[in-house]
Amino acid sequence: MVYSSEVMKKDIHPKYYNAKVTCACGNTFTVGASVEKINVEICSACHPFFTGNEKVVDTAGMVEKFKGRAAKATASKKVVKKSASKTTEGK
Repeated sequence: MVYSSEVMKKDIHPKYYNAKVTCACGNTFTVGASVEKINVEICSACHPFFTGNEKVVDTAGMVEKFKGRAAKATASKKVVKKSASKTTEGK
């Protein structure tokens, strides 16, 4: 079996580290990287999507506006279908 280190070209690849990642929340973990230390602002331990604390920010009522437009669109499709069927019945 040939390992990747046996076929890698010499002196062109960056040094590989087991980097320590430190989050602003205090969580730490290790990953493979070309630098020794990585500082991040948010990680899976504190991100709202992963913790279940996800909040929908609706500052201008955009969700209600979208629901209203969607309701109008479905209502207008029903009206168009009804009016189309009435015109064909008259012929």
